[in-house]
Amino acid sequence: MATTHVFIVDANTFKYHLEYLFVGTGAKDEIIDFNNCATTNMHATKENNLLGMIADSQRLRSGDFVIFYLQQNFAEGIREGKFYGVFKIKHAPAFLDNNDSQQFLKEQLGKSLTFRASIEPLQVYSEGVTEWEALDEIRNIQSPNQMLWSLIYRKLKGNRGNTMITFYESERLNSLIRNKNHEKTLKNAGFSFDKDKQQIIESVATKEYTGRKTTINVLPRLNSKYNAGNQFETHLQAYILQNLENTGIFGSSSIEWIGNEVSCGVGMQRIDIMVSVAATNRKIMPAELKSTSAKRETIAQLQRYVTWIEQYYIPNHPSDIEPIIIARETTNKTANEYREFVRALQEFNAKNCILPTRYVEFTVQQHQIIFNQVSY
Repeated sequence: MATTHVFIVDANTFKYHLEYLFVGTGAKDEIIDFNNCATTNMHATKENNLLGMIADSQRLRSGDFVIFYLQQNFAEGIREGKFYGVFKIKHAPAFLDNNDSQQFLKEQLGKSLTFRASIEPLQVYSEGVTEWEALDEIRNIQSPNQMLWSLIYRKLKGNRGNTMITFYESERLNSLIRNKNHEKTLKNAGFSFDKDKQQIIESVATKEYTGRKTTINVLPRLNSKYNAGNQFETHLQAYILQNLENTGIFGSSSIEWIGNEVSCGVGMQRIDIMVSVAATNRKIMPAELKSTSAKRETIAQLQRYVTWIEQYYIPNHPSDIEPIIIARETTNKTANEYREFVRALQEFNAKNCILPTRYVEFTVQQHQIIFNQVSY
């Protein structure tokens, strides 16, 4: 299995994504000055906003699925949003093409797309499925947990340019696209977009992508913030997603799905990282990240995550739940605050039908982050 990512495009950018076979996100006029660098001239809010996009990009894995969402835009003649697919990630991790005069296709796109990845066709269909058909039509829905909540939450909470969806949501959306096109795929290797017909069309061949592909590295900046005693949870999330298979946090089993900032309610609750692993019994592992030492208050967040997973995720994809807390190392394990945290964690495990919560502490070194699972 693989994660499905929905990328937001407009009628102009969609054409270039298809012709040059890439996906991307960006933030207006911002130039990344902290990649592979310990310092930045950015305000912390802007830096964290860009780190969120980096984290989204580093979630991508080779072979993951890609669906495009064409936004509604009356000025462009797009009267309602539509979903098109299906493509897959050709190479990962995603790369950086910074926002300057050399950014590939910037003039043609009419905007900066800073974080990019190469894609290739999987099963490409001409017609798109409307947002109403995907999100509002409930004729064949048997239960609320079968609605496409990841995309509904995205609509309610703001315009993330790259949103992952769950296995069930991917299967449902793919089925809608397939049925809309009577299972007839496009056969050519090259594609473009006909704005007037609002269809993906075949072309003779793809155009060569010749832009920069700079490796993304947030560790120097994370290390600087760690040593200064500042908050760095967005940096930590991006680092873990980029190095997920090598951290040891989620075990050695096969990782089959990766999510970050997973919305789990109409409020602002979001699971920092959530991973599905194909162990002897499939497990879903929601992880809460803390750049400070763990505190008792963290348990209340985990409880909301588990309750949501039990109601909305498990019925569609049966799995054991194994929560994870990842926090900065607590050197004094006899302190009252740490004792209260451990007691609350043990009570949480006892009252929920879950696997025992993993507690992982980390320390930051110049060239790596060391993660250690702690017994409690």
